[in-house]
Amino acid sequence: MELPRRDHGDELLKPGEMTRLRSSLRNCAAQHDLTTVIVSAFDHRTQMLPFFYADTKMAPAGVRAIGAAMVDVGFPKTRIVLQQWNRNFRPSQMRLEGHLPDLFMVSSMALHAGQCDAMIRDACRIDPAHRPLIIAGGPRVIYEPWSVFSTDPDHPWGADVVVTGEEYVLLSLLEVLLSVRAGNEPMRSAFVRARDSGALDGIPGLVYAKTNATGVAEELVDTGIQRLLGDLDELPHAALGFRLLEPPSGLATLGPVAIPAGQVRKHTRLASIVMTQGCRFSCPYCPIPAYNQRQHRGKSGQRIADEIERIFIEYDIRLFFGTDDNFFADRRRAMEIVETLAHKVHASSRPHCKIRWGTEATVQDTLKMQEHLSLVRKAGLWALWLGVEDMSGALVKKGQNQDRTVETFHLLRENGIFPVPMLMHHDAQPLYTWRGNQGLLNQLGILRKAGALYMQVLMLTPSPGAKSYEDAFTSGIAYKSVDGVPVEPSMRSGMHVIASRNPRPWIKQLNLLAAYTYFFNPLRLLFALICSKSRIPLADAETWPPAVAGQQRSRKDFKRWLTRKLRAYLGDAAVQAFGIWGLLHTFRRTLGWTYHLMRGKIERHTTAPASHIPMRGPDGTMAQHALPSVTLSITTISTPGELEEGRPSLNRVA
Repeated sequence: MELPRRDHGDELLKPGEMTRLRSSLRNCAAQHDLTTVIVSAFDHRTQMLPFFYADTKMAPAGVRAIGAAMVDVGFPKTRIVLQQWNRNFRPSQMRLEGHLPDLFMVSSMALHAGQCDAMIRDACRIDPAHRPLIIAGGPRVIYEPWSVFSTDPDHPWGADVVVTGEEYVLLSLLEVLLSVRAGNEPMRSAFVRARDSGALDGIPGLVYAKTNATGVAEELVDTGIQRLLGDLDELPHAALGFRLLEPPSGLATLGPVAIPAGQVRKHTRLASIVMTQGCRFSCPYCPIPAYNQRQHRGKSGQRIADEIERIFIEYDIRLFFGTDDNFFADRRRAMEIVETLAHKVHASSRPHCKIRWGTEATVQDTLKMQEHLSLVRKAGLWALWLGVEDMSGALVKKGQNQDRTVETFHLLRENGIFPVPMLMHHDAQPLYTWRGNQGLLNQLGILRKAGALYMQVLMLTPSPGAKSYEDAFTSGIAYKSVDGVPVEPSMRSGMHVIASRNPRPWIKQLNLLAAYTYFFNPLRLLFALICSKSRIPLADAETWPPAVAGQQRSRKDFKRWLTRKLRAYLGDAAVQAFGIWGLLHTFRRTLGWTYHLMRGKIERHTTAPASHIPMRGPDGTMAQHALPSVTLSITTISTPGELEEGRPSLNRVA
């Protein structure tokens, strides 16, 4: 189910195209006083390890990027609502600047699908004469755009249009809609006219519905795979999105104003920023390479340094996480970023001396950077999440094994960088082996001994957009229900066993809990107080610029020295305490599923999730965002007219 690749040489936008589009929209923005509400869907049942705390204390980069784009092109009346903070929010009751917004956008990951659908249904209850244009986006609809369209004639609901791409696709959609909009015409009305005239068909990255008189979707038109922005410096500035965040509340409505800049850090302690995108590996369970059209993209070091500086100055956020797929994959680009940030630190730039950031990489690519790791640490890299997956190589081979992984951990720690392993548990992996390193606990023991303070273990779960996704369903590995309880989208985080050949899948579920309990427990907490693994070079380094540090030493030298020493020494114990806290929530949310797995009444899928609505391209050819089994049945109908006359039955619902 990998996304198809565009023709060679046509994967990326022409340089400057995004800049041109932003300028074009700014020129016409004054004529259109648009108001926009953007919502990040979130299912609170997913709050557990290993993403506990970060899922609520780091405002998602996707919705912030869309909000930043709207402000950048001249539409400042934009609000971002995070369901993490506003679980009672109801679109039908939202008012911005005293009235319903012109645009209502919903972004969702696959595991938050239930909340996404609930918000779209609620928005569809608004009187059609005043209803905003409903746009769905995010990782979920990139691979399954049909999932936000309903065919229920008694309760018709659905997004008006799906954006299966990035900011450029959304802004291109706005450019077309504003070009046909008459005066203060509702945006939804302008959309319908543009859709029916075919004006949207030339924008790759959209999916929209052709509906009948009752509003039920009868077919979906897929305009194709998006062209990607190659130079990410052309994106709107990341700092713009933070000023649009809705304050946390238990109300169903919107507050009068967004969170003041001085209070943003109180609610989002970490800031995710886009640095690079793309990975050179092609793991069968991962959709990242195909999504990026086998390209590696990124921002310049100067642009990243500027984003960090502005976010620090405007919001006082000091912890950053790079949304990289593999930061060291492109060595030249990584070094350009690192050298720029390190130069800022050397020049005593206070923001860059104060911040700490983390990102992701692979063992193999990190080893290739070993002679530059000291410079990488000087640039502010504090922790590196490593895709270890399985040290035995039984799951996938990415140049990792026990010796190379341990060597990488030692190199990182020697240079003042905390290594964080990311592992995947699979059917062939035992919990423990007496000899060798195949067992999950064996590997965790090796990694802890090598210096891991934190870790991530997830069960191998079918991922939309990956090579192996369709096969997981057609081969009967994926579960449909267990003990009469259906598999819900919120279980797709990797912390629930929802796909396995093991005759006793509850054992695999307990293995996950055993792994986290082995790593985070009171005994290890006590031992961390005696022999701390957080005492590494630079862990207690002074972070102020030299001139300021000198002033501080002259006044509060001992107090600052003691604080830094204690913080470095107690870091390991603090992480253990946090892990135990998160583990309690994890047990609470997964033990019930373990019980159902033990009862053994498992119903398995026999077909992959596919659109229950016929899909086609604008010219009647196959839809590029549908499974081959769907598109082949549709392409037997040669024209759009025939699609209207006789629609094939495609009742394939996950």
